[in-house]
Amino acid sequence: MSSKPKSRWASTAEDAEFEARQKKEKEERRRKKAQKLEEEEKKKAMLAAAAAAKASETAETNDDNDNDAASSSSRPSKRRKLTPEPPNNSSSPAASLLRFDVGSWKPSRSVDNYDKLNDIEEGTYGWVARATELASGRVVALKRLKLEAGDPNGLPVTGLREIQILKNCRHRNVVAMEEVVVGNDTSKPDNSIFLVLEFVEHDLKSILEDMPEPFLSSEVKRLLLQLTSGVAYLHQNYILHRDLKTSNLLLSNRGLLKIADFGMARYVGDPRPKLTQLVVTLWYRAPELLLGTRSYDAAVDMWSVGCIMGELITREPLLQGSNEVDQISKVFELCGVPTEDSWPGFRRLPNARSLRLPKQSPLASGSVIRARFPNLTAAGASLLNSLLSLDPDKRPTAKEMLEHEYFRQDPKPKPESLFPTFPSKAGQERRRRHEPDAPVRGQAVALGDVDFSGIFQGRDKEERGAGFSLRMV
Repeated sequence: MSSKPKSRWASTAEDAEFEARQKKEKEERRRKKAQKLEEEEKKKAMLAAAAAAKASETAETNDDNDNDAASSSSRPSKRRKLTPEPPNNSSSPAASLLRFDVGSWKPSRSVDNYDKLNDIEEGTYGWVARATELASGRVVALKRLKLEAGDPNGLPVTGLREIQILKNCRHRNVVAMEEVVVGNDTSKPDNSIFLVLEFVEHDLKSILEDMPEPFLSSEVKRLLLQLTSGVAYLHQNYILHRDLKTSNLLLSNRGLLKIADFGMARYVGDPRPKLTQLVVTLWYRAPELLLGTRSYDAAVDMWSVGCIMGELITREPLLQGSNEVDQISKVFELCGVPTEDSWPGFRRLPNARSLRLPKQSPLASGSVIRARFPNLTAAGASLLNSLLSLDPDKRPTAKEMLEHEYFRQDPKPKPESLFPTFPSKAGQERRRRHEPDAPVRGQAVALGDVDFSGIFQGRDKEERGAGFSLRMV
């Protein structure tokens, strides 16, 4: 009998030789990188020793000069200024001019301590790649900040804020930053500063686009609870995220959600500082921002949470405007046209003064959220209605949302350990987003003289029932 033919997919000698050569080249690259790191460490140690010796020599010289001055004259110089020392009997410690511990500072490590595997995605304020730490083999996410060569500030203010906020945040639903590393040549904008973040397998945007069936109600509740818990932590610590959207929410294979991408986040205090209107990606932007408010608070994040809630249910963004005018039109179509009763003082906003709105009527000013989401319980529709309230003062806070009846009703929120798993796309090609980019610094768009008086034409011919609508013909 003839022997069994060899499979055409079997590895050949050439394949084995190619794999061996690749393995050898990779080991050689790692050896050179480790050798380079070792040389840099030795160089730093030598520079530190030289600096210490020079400081010691300077101190001895200063002591000699002080002794000579004291022996020549006991009268101090007129221009000599000394900081007054605190009295010895003072019980209170000396006031500190710095709010952080400088003693814990140390030089940033080199990015060469990490081996880049592949690009994941590109955002408005940085590129994100998957990498492994050479020493431990851990997989991390490397975010490279976008720097402009002509920027007089060097590091952009968005990068400084992101580093500061991530360094101070410690919450299970907020992505953790492990360290900041630098490239070999910090003068090059494309190879300078990197944030080392914990790696999470998925983002909600990709999952919603690829999953064959929508999330169950119990899964939607668990995701919303985790999102709201993270937002509540941020708001309690005076942090506005200002760009909450599904592509900035990460989900692990163990069902743990984490808020990421703090490029537009910032600290706010009381009284609130002057804040830019150019925040939040267009589809998730609150109506007060679209109407040009010069003062806003945590309610802009809660509007984004409402948009995310609708997206988790329908698997597509709730309000997909093509520009600012189209976006505010879609907001009015879903939530109704504002009135002085539903939103006191809205006409005083810069972009609302010249708007032409429909005549006030229950059909024009009423929300259609209940009809848009027929499968939501009364409590769920009530929560979504309040989150998408045109008046920011009527939206619940994150802390209030955590106590809402919607989360106590059946079905109860599913435990994280029972969440389904999804194949990770982090090791594949760079993700391409089908959504607007986050806004960048610049001049806010003015709506101008826009006529919205006809956006509800024909609505008076509709009869609404519980979750459906009939058009009379």
